[in-house]
Amino acid sequence: MPLFSSHSPTETEDFGQRVAQIVHAGWVLGLEGDLGAGKTAFVRGLVQGLGSSARVHSPTFALINQYSGGRLPVAHIDLYRLHSSTDLQEAGLEDFFQQPEILTVVEWISRANLGSRSKVYYLNFHWTGETTRDIAYDLPGL
Repeated sequence: MPLFSSHSPTETEDFGQRVAQIVHAGWVLGLEGDLGAGKTAFVRGLVQGLGSSARVHSPTFALINQYSGGRLPVAHIDLYRLHSSTDLQEAGLEDFFQQPEILTVVEWISRANLGSRSKVYYLNFHWTGETTRDIAYDLPGL
């Protein structure tokens, strides 16, 4: 997997803006990584890169935030508080993984148990120092 090294939240947001140039409706971006590793900062840059002025914040307690006003509408889902596929169904979030007209971004994607869906692209955030992180990704065209 290719790797992007970030030395600050601003660089992580800039990487999100780069990714915004290649994403398509119907895609699911699956994010994994430790707490505070930059997943929400990445989404902030992604939403800005899509041309939206929406204020991006972590959906940990709301489970989902939706952003519009850009090239693509974005559903930003956080599965941190969910522990099973049953929790996902009960929260009513499964439909967002099959929406052809939106971009779905999922933090803690491993809790969704999506199997081998063809339009899920993964980004893994790993701390490498106090302020640095590596982001491994499998995005086509980047």
